[in-house]
Amino acid sequence: MAASEAPPAEATVEVELPSQPPPPPSKDPEDVTLDAILKHLGQFGRFQLIIFLLICLPMMFHAMFSVTYVFTASTVTHRCDIEECDTPDSKFYEPHIEWSIPKNGNDPCNRYTNRDLPLWNGTDDICLAEHYTAETEACPGNKFIFRDNEVTISNDFDIYCDDEWKLSMVGTINNLGQFFGIPIGGFVADRYGRSFSIALGGIMGAVLGIVRSYSPSYVWFLIFEFLDNMTSSTLYSTCFVIGIELVGPRRRVLACSVITVFYAVGEVALAMFAKAFPDWRILLRITYMPSLILLAYFWILPESVRWLLSQGKEERAKGILRRAAKVNKRKLSETMLDKLVLANRDKLQQSAESRFPIREAFKNFKWRIANCSFCWIVHVLVYYGLSLNVVLLDGDKYNNFAYIALVEIPGFFMPLLIMDRFGRRYSLCGLMLFSGLCCIGTIFTGADQPVLQLVLFLIGKLTITASFQVLYFFASEIYPTNLRNSLLSFCSMMGRFGSMLAPQTPLLAKYYASAPALIFAGAAIVSGLLTLFFPETTNVVLPTTVQEADAIGVKKRPSQAKDLDLVVPASQPQ
Repeated sequence: MAASEAPPAEATVEVELPSQPPPPPSKDPEDVTLDAILKHLGQFGRFQLIIFLLICLPMMFHAMFSVTYVFTASTVTHRCDIEECDTPDSKFYEPHIEWSIPKNGNDPCNRYTNRDLPLWNGTDDICLAEHYTAETEACPGNKFIFRDNEVTISNDFDIYCDDEWKLSMVGTINNLGQFFGIPIGGFVADRYGRSFSIALGGIMGAVLGIVRSYSPSYVWFLIFEFLDNMTSSTLYSTCFVIGIELVGPRRRVLACSVITVFYAVGEVALAMFAKAFPDWRILLRITYMPSLILLAYFWILPESVRWLLSQGKEERAKGILRRAAKVNKRKLSETMLDKLVLANRDKLQQSAESRFPIREAFKNFKWRIANCSFCWIVHVLVYYGLSLNVVLLDGDKYNNFAYIALVEIPGFFMPLLIMDRFGRRYSLCGLMLFSGLCCIGTIFTGADQPVLQLVLFLIGKLTITASFQVLYFFASEIYPTNLRNSLLSFCSMMGRFGSMLAPQTPLLAKYYASAPALIFAGAAIVSGLLTLFFPETTNVVLPTTVQEADAIGVKKRPSQAKDLDLVVPASQPQ
């Protein structure tokens, strides 16, 4: 709606207002809805662009926070120190490892026994192939020679070989912290505001991450790993929600695709930092110290207007809309703002859900929440499972991690091409089925076709990334404003079960090589078909109340259409 078109509509309504009591909304719903005002201001104008740039920063930081353990708790490449062969100047690759270490030097924890070593006087040359037997023994005294200067908690806290389960435990503790932190962060975001939640979670995560870099022991490292991810885990979902609530319906997909791209940017940045700073303590400080800037977000990041209206904070909401109009160089009359407030006030009074909204939500949406939670578990399982089973990518681990992250970027933009054309449900279903079929394809291609197998693998990762993006839209659009962050965080919390299961899938390959791919494929196909039971939300504006969210997808009878136009979000913006 152009700015020049607004005055006539307002004049028509102003004539009718004196003859009606103030509380009821205007008869013209387009004049009293937030989405209509956003269209009037510009669905993605300069004001929204500034907010999105601010949101992208914590999104990037969260990506680094959530996966630092990939490098801080990784196994360092090492081999046994062969006493009779190695000198203080010996390198990781030496000719003698061909006969002194099993698997031609690829066994980091064992060596072949030397039959003459017990009688060795320290001067005779017994580092010859004929002196070694086929029997193996553990590295005496846990003395190792390392390939490079990488320092992780493995060689800092002497975690090798039989104790390496402690390294994988870090990933479990990481996800356990997110499991508890996501619902807490969702509650904070719905109770105290989106911008407050982002600033609080970001600054607490930053401080705890920096403190973790000074951990004196493995136990303290685990404690701060848990606390760090518990406090910062809500950043992704809250940034996504505030982005969804900021723009008009036609710009949601584009805007939030741009936001989530910065998650991949954060992963790539982490890989490059880890490559440049191979000491885990320095890496944590380099990664977390810049995020202290999020302290300023308590003052500079505007609050979500939708959240303010849902909480009855009308003056703050009007102030932000005035600022948006000024920045976007659009005219916004006080009459439009007043009618927005009156309509919102009437809507909240009619909702009758101020005391126990969460109880009513679980009562009304139990199947929707269950389906969304299962879908989230499957997405996280397949998404992280594919990353953990990427055995076809050889070479530098830092570059490989960056490549895997870069593959996600096209997946973030794929919804732009399909969501509005085919709808949310069919897009989500189709992407999940396609990812599952790609997983099945990797089974039949086999190791004799490595290029085709790699292509199928990457396409599977690409499509599950795109599907995950669609799922975030679904979970943001099927729940009401005052519960959106809480229920989105609940589904995300349930998804942590998938991330806890994903690291165990490579173990299944020891019993059946195709077991991980079969699990990923089966889960993706089943969940993909179940998504067809979701209500369609394409071009439906965000619901404010439980009743509005419950009415999404309900077909109205012609006789009821006029009455429901003021309530059902499928027929009018909020």
